[in-house]
Amino acid sequence: MKVAVLFSGGKDSTMAVYNALENGEDVEYLLAMKSANDESYMFHVPNIHLTDLLAEAMNIPIISIETAGIKEAELEDLKRGFEKLKSLGIEAIYTGALYSVYQKSRIEKLGDEFGLEVISPYWHVNELDYMRQIVSLGFKVIISGVAAYGLDEKWLGRLIDDECIDDLLKLNEKVGLNIAFEGGEAETLVIDGPIFNKRVKILEDKKQWHVDSGLYIIEKAVLEEK
Repeated sequence: MKVAVLFSGGKDSTMAVYNALENGEDVEYLLAMKSANDESYMFHVPNIHLTDLLAEAMNIPIISIETAGIKEAELEDLKRGFEKLKSLGIEAIYTGALYSVYQKSRIEKLGDEFGLEVISPYWHVNELDYMRQIVSLGFKVIISGVAAYGLDEKWLGRLIDDECIDDLLKLNEKVGLNIAFEGGEAETLVIDGPIFNKRVKILEDKKQWHVDSGLYIIEKAVLEEK
């Protein structure tokens, strides 16, 4: 089946690409929604500018749609993306949705409108098993934003490995933090993995901290051979 993946560069959309490929799908495009609003309800924002580089690393063409990121109105921008994919012969859209009914229901509604099947392979997955799987598969995921009690500036740019997951489990027991970040506790960026032909090398970065939340911003990055 000819499919596209709604892609942000984070762990969940990258795992959706992985799942589609494992299922033998013909992944013809990635669709990136580039929001101008840091508080977008629908779309991942931190380091979204790197999606072109990540698409190149996976050797998958990418379609980027600009959006102002205004609640509900941003769906009209996503609609443009679905319309484009439909015109290119795409039959289904993969998403990285885990638990967000808000996102999943709106994407599925648009899918119905264009006759596109929407597949969310990790919907209601066990969060701990899922995070362990990401690490065991060899994906290199860094934390690119935090916005939850217990996650301070030291977490920005941290690689998610088994030790990191253990620390997240402790925070889950202490303050109820979702270890897969489905409550918006953190954002992620994948810089390497089994579906990458090249890996991302970060050349320039910076951290921004605002009282109780922060961002890890990659200002310059290139691809390097593995």
